[in-house]
Amino acid sequence: MARAGEEALIARYFAPLSGPGADGLRDDAASLTPSPGHDLVVTADAVVAGVHYFPDDPPGSIAVKALGVNLSDLAAKGATPRGFLLTLALPDDWTEDWLAAFAEGLGAMSRTHGCPLLGGDTVRSGGPALIGVTAFGEVPTGTMVRRQTARAGDRLCVSGTIGDAALGLALRLAPDAGLDVAHRDVLQDRYLHPRPRLALAPVLRGHARAAMDVSDGLVGDLTKMLAGTGLTARIEAARVPLSAAARVLIAKNPSRLATALTGGDDYEILCAVPPDSLPAFLAEAERVGVPAAEIGLVEPGEAPPLVVDDAGEAMTFGAGSFSHF
Repeated sequence: MARAGEEALIARYFAPLSGPGADGLRDDAASLTPSPGHDLVVTADAVVAGVHYFPDDPPGSIAVKALGVNLSDLAAKGATPRGFLLTLALPDDWTEDWLAAFAEGLGAMSRTHGCPLLGGDTVRSGGPALIGVTAFGEVPTGTMVRRQTARAGDRLCVSGTIGDAALGLALRLAPDAGLDVAHRDVLQDRYLHPRPRLALAPVLRGHARAAMDVSDGLVGDLTKMLAGTGLTARIEAARVPLSAAARVLIAKNPSRLATALTGGDDYEILCAVPPDSLPAFLAEAERVGVPAAEIGLVEPGEAPPLVVDDAGEAMTFGAGSFSHF
């Protein structure tokens, strides 16, 4: 049976997700006006089959990841979502069943976080599927939280728990028959479904000096945060928050701690908070339902950040983060 053309696919699956300014996706562009007294914040990320997700992952989960990783970037900048553009490059073997499930997952994520579809493009990839999202948010003028603006003496904090997604991916690649099914499911769900910490955005604007999301691994992303700033950091591995499931897996195999500290796909927030703002930051993070934990200190210096174990000894890692190249 012949598959529908591009215009029909857009009308059937994506026009229902469109928001104000998108004209039902019938035009070649959309309009977006920030609220009075606000700046637009723009971010773009793509996910590729076989690189960022497994081709046989549920289509709805792939959609959640594609939009979620971009919403996570907005959260780290202290921004409120306003809308997004979607570039969908489909492989030759795509089906309408796949596309319908993808659109359903995308719509649910869009509605949950108040981020409607504004437009985009649908093309044939000639290879694996590629899903590119450009997301727009807004912040009160001049309040976007930058990445490389920490100062010596700032306290380093992270939201949520670290390492769940990386451990979930490790279990996907090499199942552990001795791990409780409930713990396995928790870790694998964190790999499939990012949880953008948008509730934390106003708290970051109010208290954080610098912030970024943890997408490529805590150790590597902290290194990026401080690169070229004349600053370094010391973090205590024992203070990095871990889920119950991660603790169980690491207790069985202590080498998994390195995976948790360096693996990608956390989509938690790493931030530097002035010491006098730390109590208020932690209290407000708890109040909005995104607990945060202090894990270390920003210090003067050019050396890479130091991670110390329970005995105060420096930990070494084969790689500090995920890298595409």
